Amino acid sequence: MEAKTPGRANQRRRTRKDLLEAAGRLLKEGRTPTLEEVAEAALVSRATAYRYFPSMEALLREAVLDVQTPDAETLFAGDPQTDPVARLEKVDATLCDMLAANEPAFRMMLAHAMERIVRGETGDGAPVRQNRRTPLIEAALQPARAELDPKAAKLLADALAILIGTESLVVTKDVLQLSDAEARKVRRWAIRALVEAARKPV
Repeated sequence: MEAKTPGRANQRRRTRKDLLEAAGRLLKEGRTPTLEEVAEAALVSRATAYRYFPSMEALLREAVLDVQTPDAETLFAGDPQTDPVARLEKVDATLCDMLAANEPAFRMMLAHAMERIVRGETGDGAPVRQNRRTPLIEAALQPARAELDPKAAKLLADALAILIGTESLVVTKDVLQLSDAEARKVRRWAIRALVEAARKPV
């Protein structure tokens, strides 16, 4: 029951992020660290590190991608745009370009997460995926919060998280077999529709 409490869930998300950031720092120093070294840099035990990343290969694969994902402050630095649709399109384009440049690695990361779930390796509540998209989505929406129905704001952010990211690439490319231009057009239409829906009372 403890694993389901919000505090514990938030702590586990922070621990996973700390491990990725520690690995990223060591990689930037030109090192190929061991899992033990990453755990030490993240100020957690080796056993804790293994709960989140059962292999060094999995950790390094994701850390490389994590380093390439801009944080919200960097992405919107000096950007005077306040229109939520335009800002969300910027998030989508940034992540889309990063996915395109690292598609095999992102697919491997997704496959690894699915395998862990199928093998039942997530029973202790440790997250198998890092949520990089929601902070960017929330930052994109921030200037327009007053325009959004308060009841719909959280629904909007969650719906956008379904639309933007790796899973969208899989659906548009593998299932729908859309070109990159067609996929982007669909996402932009959906982004605009979702924002407009959130401007209305629920």
